[in-house]
Amino acid sequence: MGESATPLIAVESPCIGTCTLGPEGLCIGCFRTADEIAGWLSFDAHKRRRIMAALPERGQKLFDDD
Repeated sequence: MGESATPLIAVESPCIGTCTLGPEGLCIGCFRTADEIAGWLSFDAHKRRRIMAALPERGQKLFDDD
C-alpha cells in the first residue's frame, strides 16, 4: 500500500488551550512567555523541563493577590 508513516514523537507541553497572554507577558493558561510558546517544539528536552519546572512559581505570582 505504500510506505509507513513516520511515528510522531510526543512532546510534553503545559498547554491547556487557553492561549491568552496577560499583561505580565505570560500565558494565563500555561504561564509560558510568547517566545517560549513559539519555540517550544524546537527546544531540547532539557530546556523544556527547565521551563516546566519554573511554571508553578510563575502561576503563583500571576494569580497572587498581593
